Amino acid sequence: MLTEAIREDAPPLLAAARSPARRCRWLLALAVVALPAGMAAAMLTTAVAQSPTIDEPVYIGTAIFSLEHHSLRYNPEHPPLGKLIIATGLAFTDAHVDAGFTGDQTQLGRHVLYESGHDPGRLLPAARLPVIVLTLLFGLVVFAFARDLTGSAGGVVALALYALSPDVIAHGSLATLDVPMAGFLVTSCWLLWRARHHPGRYLPLAGLALGAAVATKMSALAAVPVVLALAGLSVRHTRRADSPHRTLRRVGTGVAAALGVALIAVAVVWISYLVVDPRLRWVPPAGLPPADGLRALTGLLPLPRPYLDGLRVQFGFEDQVWTTFLFGSVHVGALWYYLPAALLVKTPLGALVLWPAGTGTMVAVRRLRPAAPYVVVPAAVLLAAAMTGSRDLGVRYAVFLPMFLAVAAAGVVTLRRRWTSVAVVVLVAFTAVSSLRTFPYYLPYANEAFGGPAQTHRQLHDSNVDWGQDLGRLGEVLKERYPGERVWLVYKGSGVPAAYGIDAADPLAVPPETVHGLLVVSDSAIAKADDRLSALLRTSTPIDDVGHSITIHRRP
Repeated sequence: MLTEAIREDAPPLLAAARSPARRCRWLLALAVVALPAGMAAAMLTTAVAQSPTIDEPVYIGTAIFSLEHHSLRYNPEHPPLGKLIIATGLAFTDAHVDAGFTGDQTQLGRHVLYESGHDPGRLLPAARLPVIVLTLLFGLVVFAFARDLTGSAGGVVALALYALSPDVIAHGSLATLDVPMAGFLVTSCWLLWRARHHPGRYLPLAGLALGAAVATKMSALAAVPVVLALAGLSVRHTRRADSPHRTLRRVGTGVAAALGVALIAVAVVWISYLVVDPRLRWVPPAGLPPADGLRALTGLLPLPRPYLDGLRVQFGFEDQVWTTFLFGSVHVGALWYYLPAALLVKTPLGALVLWPAGTGTMVAVRRLRPAAPYVVVPAAVLLAAAMTGSRDLGVRYAVFLPMFLAVAAAGVVTLRRRWTSVAVVVLVAFTAVSSLRTFPYYLPYANEAFGGPAQTHRQLHDSNVDWGQDLGRLGEVLKERYPGERVWLVYKGSGVPAAYGIDAADPLAVPPETVHGLLVVSDSAIAKADDRLSALLRTSTPIDDVGHSITIHRRP
């Protein structure tokens, strides 16, 4: 009787026990679908609404010209893979460039978008779509990486911080190279983490991801030594040494693994160039700076000559003296602390708490400590390398940080304290609210401590705020709110005002006393205004703002 009673009660008890687990699985699935879906909606909305940023026309024009004419002539300072990715979206358009085009790469971009009969409103979303898709896939990598380290709850936290990052959304919705390069590096480190248990399966994939990063943007080279060291570390983890002989074998295996990953990465770079031009025809651009001193060592890299010459072009950029704008002041020359300071402005406050908390947890907690070299070290090395650069033009140079540190932040969920879960939920929710409040103006995002996106232009400039993205919105505002008024325009960007219905004159080309009506100025131009523009601004009244990146003034 008792046995029968137990058997009768067993199914409901088992069902009750399984019900919470089933609900957790459903909630996990919902989060993994909903977060990327929300991110996709934000990026697609942004991609359709924004006019071209400063760099995009060059990449778009180069992508079309390279594939159509099998030429490496344009944009040698960046490898081809990122532009080939952009070209996959342009393949569905009728865009083309005549083989006889002779202008420079800036003129090429303008020609493709505005002068050859194409519709920029159609070409831009097509070019941006492949980067959007990649950005979403990298979000799944971040989720998988964090889940491998901390479980499903940590995976959801990491995915949420990634999907809600205004910087990732902003640059993941553009036809540029920063997010693809960073995402490929994160993918490589995740695959190397998995290679600790399955080296034969994941080491080759890690080499492909590393090669993709290096073949997308040359700044990925800073991470190569770290990734190769991780390859050796991953293989050594798979075996235990109990004698000097076996220790020597482990070291040899680690070296072989690093060499194998390096060879695969080099092959990816070569293939990306050969896809563009199978004969690898190359004429070095005029005026290449000399590669002397330590820079001469780059000539020893087993990479295509166009890549090595592209590095020299980058060296030339680094040798220039650039001006920057930080916390309301213009600075001549690079500031070593620029990127950390800019990230302080551009990162949601919830993430600013979770990033260091997760990093500290990963270093302090014994179970997570083995993952620190795969998450914390690459991020630190890349940030240190970026901080030594001479171009303080935006946090896009450190867009890898929201990716790696989202994974690190997941470590907080492993702390077994009553308040931890509540704190993580509150901080992620605060991040979500901050990110949603900036919609659809993600490029000029600033957190609440610095006044939000409407005040970013008082702290930063260039791709942090105003990268030329709101020319189309300006055309709509002028048409709807100020029809028929005289417009004077100082625009910093690659768009053509007339293409958006803007009939404007240059106020800096005429005597100041003749400038009356609407004075429209990009916020980046305001930040670094010379004496003449400053005088015009002082005698004008701000009356409107467009996308938090362009200010409309009235001059009596």
